Amino acid sequence: MQHPYCILYKELLRAANTFAAMIIAVNTRFLLKDYLEGYGYFIQETFRRIVVNHPEHQFLFLFDRPFDTSFVFAKNVTPIVVSPMARHPLLWKMWYDFKIPSILKKYNADVFVSCDGFCSLRTKVPQCLMVHDLAFLHYPDFIQQSHLRFYKKYTPLFLKKANSLATVSAFSKRDIAEQYKIDSSRIDIVYSAAKDIFHPLTEIQKQNIKDQYTDGKEYFMYIGSIHPRKNLMNLLKAFSVFKKRLNSKMKLVLAGRLAWKYKSFSESLKSYKYRNDVILAGYTDEETLSKLMGGAYAMVYPSLFEGFGVPPLEALKCEVPVITSSGTAMQEIYKDAALYANPTDYNDIAEQMMLLYKDESLRKQLIEKGNIIKKEYNWDKTADLLWTSILKSIKA
Repeated sequence: MQHPYCILYKELLRAANTFAAMIIAVNTRFLLKDYLEGYGYFIQETFRRIVVNHPEHQFLFLFDRPFDTSFVFAKNVTPIVVSPMARHPLLWKMWYDFKIPSILKKYNADVFVSCDGFCSLRTKVPQCLMVHDLAFLHYPDFIQQSHLRFYKKYTPLFLKKANSLATVSAFSKRDIAEQYKIDSSRIDIVYSAAKDIFHPLTEIQKQNIKDQYTDGKEYFMYIGSIHPRKNLMNLLKAFSVFKKRLNSKMKLVLAGRLAWKYKSFSESLKSYKYRNDVILAGYTDEETLSKLMGGAYAMVYPSLFEGFGVPPLEALKCEVPVITSSGTAMQEIYKDAALYANPTDYNDIAEQMMLLYKDESLRKQLIEKGNIIKKEYNWDKTADLLWTSILKSIKA
């Protein structure tokens, strides 16, 4: 137990906005070795920088299972396993509302940071909450019913409880404010970014990748989970239209893990006319993924809903042009550096694919514009924005 004078001194320092020697607890349950995706990448890249940039503070990384030591980014990080493994609603409730408050109290944490849209309803410790998007509200059929009930019931409570809120785009900020009647000034925009491993390839490297995966043929690239929200059935239909009209030898490479409801897609692929031109690369390591992206003719990312949409940014970093969805956050993020199609209209997607294929000048223009846009987003800037939101939660 801390001496009363120590507690008073700490409070005086806070009042002076010095934020000296804080203990910052971070929800790191999505830091999974060889299984990093959206939340995991975001947490890894931001806190890898934050802990190094702020060595005066101590960070508690709270895992829900045994962790890989590569996630202990600096000496001021203390990893703690908080059981049980929180992977369905009942255990989410137990983990956030019973186990986390106990840990925060035990270690006298000054703030709890959670970047997965969930926070604790049973702690008095200030909390910084990151909500990436509200896809569950707009596309409820694309989420398991037990998860959907949890999100619908608790998201408004989480938003009310948190001392500071952050999200990844102006689109998501407006959506959260409108859906839950929240003062938009409470919500900080913390744009996402793409990893440095994505970069342009030489012509020789591109050809090596094509020789390895597509028998030397050019290919369209999709990166993301195999999930209904990602709209892959319409991508297949668009690819069919493209192949029929242009009689092209172009391939389609899909890289990503098989997610919820993937079986219907897998079954459809078995009878797909051009199935021999579709390559399922599966979930790959970062180095392979960056090479696959760098070797692509173009990326096609027709997702139905995105709060930011990182894969197109990965493509721009590789100097690969992008075709993506109109609406949601995509046009805000990528502006005139991409072609846009109505994601519900596969003919529109196909039209953009054919337009790009037939117009090499347009392709070069998109690459040039992409080289400008990609400079607007980087993990150093993202980490600084998140740090500002963390401090805001303590001041609130």
